[in-house]
Amino acid sequence: MMALVRSAHRPLCGVARVVFPCIWRGRYFSSGNESTENNRVTPMLRHLMYKIKSTGPITVAEYMKEVLTNPVKGYYMHHDMLGEKGDFITSPEISQIFGEVFSQLGSVLKNCDISVHLVEVSQKLSEIQALTLTEEKIPLERDAESLVYMKGVTKSGIPISWYRHLQDVPKGYSFYLAHEFFDVLPVHKFQKTPQGWREVFIDIDPQVSDKLRFVLAPCATPAEAFIQRDETRDHVEVCPGAGIIIQELSQRIALTGGAALIADYGHDGTKTDTFRGFCGHKLHDVLTAPGTADLTADVDFNYLRRMAQGKVASLGPTEQQTFLKNMGIDVRLKVLLDKSHEPSMKQQLLQGYDMLMNPKKMGERFNFFALLPHQRLQSGSPQMNACQSKPSASLPVAGFDELAWR
Repeated sequence: MMALVRSAHRPLCGVARVVFPCIWRGRYFSSGNESTENNRVTPMLRHLMYKIKSTGPITVAEYMKEVLTNPVKGYYMHHDMLGEKGDFITSPEISQIFGEVFSQLGSVLKNCDISVHLVEVSQKLSEIQALTLTEEKIPLERDAESLVYMKGVTKSGIPISWYRHLQDVPKGYSFYLAHEFFDVLPVHKFQKTPQGWREVFIDIDPQVSDKLRFVLAPCATPAEAFIQRDETRDHVEVCPGAGIIIQELSQRIALTGGAALIADYGHDGTKTDTFRGFCGHKLHDVLTAPGTADLTADVDFNYLRRMAQGKVASLGPTEQQTFLKNMGIDVRLKVLLDKSHEPSMKQQLLQGYDMLMNPKKMGERFNFFALLPHQRLQSGSPQMNACQSKPSASLPVAGFDELAWR
């Protein structure tokens, strides 16, 4: 989900199909735990096998798109995947402290006439969001054919709207928050071979008729254009859809102001094979029982930075433990512990804090990345005067600079 908060003082990529008259080479990549059960034939698996038999092996990007967002059988379209009974939980569900740290944004916007705009493709998740956020006494406006497919009013009286695509959201001075949004966008996977880069595709296993396998393309594919010429890794994942969204955000921020904060699992262009699945809070083989598990790949923040193309300034990635400490999470935890008189509540707070901050858990794996107008980082004039030997120091940015008490 991507959320936009708009102040009134003024808030995917197509798949190319190429036919290869060559021999496909089978290749295995470690992308989750192999199922101990037989590969269950799901409706999505039948759909994918028919697709592959009709047109040939498909890219990992096309596989992710079909498995996650197919209108009829897609994982996100109909599953209730959040919480203990689902397949994963996110930071806000882990502890109330996470949300309270970000509630400081409310004090910044308290004198503004604001509205909230959510970009959400999942009908199931949008219903959960509406149930949590909106005022029950005010009925929701629904129009499945409209760019704004749902409208309502939050419990605090703020207008809220739902969209399927970022480009459908009206432009204006906005703050964009993308929390675990980019890690589910489809990625293309590439392996370096003696013949050069070869894209990883998904095909039907010739030895087992109802099982899928990874194969390497016999020659170059169009998506290879997204790989940097000086790339030193032997395996890379590229996400053209993420680049398109970053370019859209950068253009909006450069023209109308605001900022974007991206929070996700990721790296700064150093990792290789991160494509994995989750089912019941456990790693799941990405090719087993498609449509029943979440699929994800770590965000390459170095790629996002390049896609901004210098139109805006970028900060990060900064590890979650550092970001939340800079936002005052330790102080907030102390306040909550002092106010709590129930031992069970104190234990819950401490466990949530540990999950968010422990380097072995989310502390180092989850990162924050920001896009800001260039002038936001400049204190005073960006020009040097005769008395300055270097430009003025940048203004501090919450979360990315150490918290200072005054």
